[in-house]
Amino acid sequence: MSEDTTPLLEVSGLVQEYPTRGPGGVKRGVVHAVSDVSFELRAGETLGIVGETGSGKSTLARAIIQVERPTSGSVRFEGRELTTASKRELVGVHRDMQMVYQDPFGSLNPRWRIEDVVAEPLRGHTSMTREQRAARVDELLDLVGLNPDRYRRSRPMELSGGQAQRVAIARAIALEPKLIICDEAISSLDVLIQAQVLNLFEKLRDELGMAYLFIAHDLATVKQVSDRVAVMHLGQLAEFAPSDALYAHPRHPYTRALLDSVPVLDPVTGRATRPIPLEGDPPSPIDPPSGCRFRTRCPIAQDVCAREEPVLRDAGGGQMVSCHFPLAALVSRGAGPGRP
Repeated sequence: MSEDTTPLLEVSGLVQEYPTRGPGGVKRGVVHAVSDVSFELRAGETLGIVGETGSGKSTLARAIIQVERPTSGSVRFEGRELTTASKRELVGVHRDMQMVYQDPFGSLNPRWRIEDVVAEPLRGHTSMTREQRAARVDELLDLVGLNPDRYRRSRPMELSGGQAQRVAIARAIALEPKLIICDEAISSLDVLIQAQVLNLFEKLRDELGMAYLFIAHDLATVKQVSDRVAVMHLGQLAEFAPSDALYAHPRHPYTRALLDSVPVLDPVTGRATRPIPLEGDPPSPIDPPSGCRFRTRCPIAQDVCAREEPVLRDAGGGQMVSCHFPLAALVSRGAGPGRP
């Protein structure tokens, strides 16, 4: 990670809400997709964002890159405010901020050949000649592990999922952006291809100094690639901490529940611990609970949890937690709530 501590990306008080309407267009309520989220990302850093389906991870990503304008809040990239930037100004910003989506086939034009897909940002943002673009495309395909002679004339539907995702990555890094947002970028790939793509991301970060926002629901994957991890629950940040600290000593009951729901191999016995599923269904984002949004499923909730909404506060050791009763710092997996 870069030694520079100046934030590359600053997100402050970000809110994204969607009105719901019934028959005749009558407003029925509001979906609270992202609620008052704030964090910073430094150059060369990988920030993992985890949470259950519906926690607001992908909505947060779209609001950051301005695919959807947020309801309120601030997104600053290299000191430039994006929420008020014009579409023309955002074109320039997107040269340095790219996104890799979960479904590569949905983001690749099926009619284009791979060489044209990868060259698209080069045509729009550089004055390269055709020969220079062709050479750059070959370089990029080789960088992501695809033989240019074999694949440059192929079309997306002729590729496997892993190959198509590599093409999407090649296009995303064509302009050597400073930030790549990976929105469940490997969740649709098999385990072997996942490992190859993760290694590729690490290689690109080392060689090009890119920063990543790595969004996933697989906690093991996020731990592998992230310097810090943000845990989202129902549109809010429940916990924010260095990766090693969060996985060793989770401070929020929701983080602990997520970790307990994943089998862990005991290094002594070689046996996997029995996963403990998180009980109950997530509350509706249209009508979230008062106070703490996790309290209806929390094993240690008390009356104050219904009355007062907790705020993200320093819990020591670089960990931030949004909980009235954070778990003890020295509680390890297998010795606290949710474990016999």
